Amino acid sequence: MKAVMCHSHGMPESLVLEEVSNPQPGPGEVVIDVHATALNFPDVLMIQGKYQSQPPLPFAPGGEVSGTIAAIGDGVEGFAVGDRVFGGVGYGGFAEQVAVKAAGLRRMTDKMTFEHAAGISTTYGTSYYALKQRADLKPGETLLVTGAGGGVGLAAVELGKAMGAKVIAAASSQEKLAAAQEAGADILVNYSGGDLKEQIKTLTDGRGVDVIYDPVGGDLFDQCMRSIAWYGRVLVIGFAAGDIPKLPTNLVLLKSCQVIGVFYGAWTGRDPEANNENFRELLEMYDAGKVKPLIGASYPLEDYVTAMEDLLERRAIGKVVVTLR
Repeated sequence: MKAVMCHSHGMPESLVLEEVSNPQPGPGEVVIDVHATALNFPDVLMIQGKYQSQPPLPFAPGGEVSGTIAAIGDGVEGFAVGDRVFGGVGYGGFAEQVAVKAAGLRRMTDKMTFEHAAGISTTYGTSYYALKQRADLKPGETLLVTGAGGGVGLAAVELGKAMGAKVIAAASSQEKLAAAQEAGADILVNYSGGDLKEQIKTLTDGRGVDVIYDPVGGDLFDQCMRSIAWYGRVLVIGFAAGDIPKLPTNLVLLKSCQVIGVFYGAWTGRDPEANNENFRELLEMYDAGKVKPLIGASYPLEDYVTAMEDLLERRAIGKVVVTLR
């Protein structure tokens, strides 16, 4: 089968598209015929050797997939060959087939496309955990989403609206803000000029916002800390800007606010029942039309370099997906 392999850490052009052996399912595993693989920022960190959990070399990147079950290993119950499934796999999705633990898979609903199914596990799983379990977002509260044109940002916008919040979408271009508006944002803020704090101050009459969802980090994080309301919650999602910011603890004190880490992958292993309940609710929202992943770009497997550069250079609006069938 064809697979894009990482033999040594580096940039996307260092990856190699080659023929490799087809996987066989071990105990508790199934083999999936991959139809679509959605990209996330950890994928580009992983191939550079910069992610907090690194697979052994060589490996195929691609952390969330959708497809049909091709083979079933010993001890697997509840799945059959031909079932349409999706899930987060960590890595291995840039291949025509991948062997994964059956326990981490979910059935696609009848309404789901393979592209949408590939793009829902990580971004919506992360955003819903962040807003529901970590921030305890309440109806009527104000939610600020930075990086609102990216995959997790747009998911947070949609979910914030579905949870009854007033959503302020902040992004670096009008094109990205248009996507956030389509996703349901109430207010749009362009921070390309570097004045997020002042715009939020004006929009909230100096009060600040209740919850901030920040996947960007870098210099923007300091402005987020200066935009939070009394008793507010700042969600640390990631560092798409590249720099890990320093926490101004004086502002934590002065605002009596909380700065809350969101490590979705670790939580799913610690509380799988709560994660399952989250996805039951997410799939209900999807079938009801309340959430729908925006597929900003779709590429064949052969265009893997362009797909990954879309993320690295922050060109992507919504999800970038690689399709294999």
